[in-house]
Amino acid sequence: MDAITIVLLLAAIVGVSLIIIVISQMREKARIERARRMTALEDTFNTANRLLSELPGQYLTDELKLLLLKRMEDACLGLERLNSDQPVSRWLEGVRQTRQQVLDKQDSRPAVKIDSPDKANYIKKLLQTLFSMIEAMHKAGRLDAAKAKKNLKHVLFLVHKTHADLFVFQARDHLKKNETRKAIHAYHLASTEMGKSQDNPLAMKAVKSFRTRIKELEAQIADGNVEQAGSSKLDKEWDNFLQEDESWKKKADYDD
Repeated sequence: MDAITIVLLLAAIVGVSLIIIVISQMREKARIERARRMTALEDTFNTANRLLSELPGQYLTDELKLLLLKRMEDACLGLERLNSDQPVSRWLEGVRQTRQQVLDKQDSRPAVKIDSPDKANYIKKLLQTLFSMIEAMHKAGRLDAAKAKKNLKHVLFLVHKTHADLFVFQARDHLKKNETRKAIHAYHLASTEMGKSQDNPLAMKAVKSFRTRIKELEAQIADGNVEQAGSSKLDKEWDNFLQEDESWKKKADYDD
């Protein structure tokens, strides 16, 4: 075997080896990318499911529920295409059953009383996650600009509502202790929070109601009277805020 043949043979061996290495690396990259995509889709599904399960029932409008379910369904379909070993078919069936319940007005979720800073902060974090998710869906073309804007504004309103809930709870607690001035301050804070959603008619109704409540308490201080917490019309109706009770939407404007 002459030198040229040997060189060519060695070159062929090296070439084949390089091809094998390149193919092996490409397969490894594809495997890693597939695993990364599956992990991302699983995280997407779990995050949307957590929001649907843990956000207060009074916060979840049908539109928000359907949006979360859409996110979960998209994640399931992506996992199916990647042949995930997760129970995707069962997940998908559950998502579609829940969607039908929402459409049939049969999906009810418990209201959550926000009565501690820790609970308020946790719900705020959930709402921040929801805000980011809606933005991501819009950027991915899964939600048009009008619906994205509408839902983002509503989520911001819910953040303000969360803080107001905590301040109302604190006001009631102060009244139980006959600390009326502290209660007035808490109602002022609640009014300020709701006032941050100036374009939301329901929020503006609440602001007017808080102002009326403050005037009531100030008058009681002037008259030397003491009121028990929870006995006002505002306190009773605030408990139904954003729930099925339409009283806030129809008659909460006490200043009119």
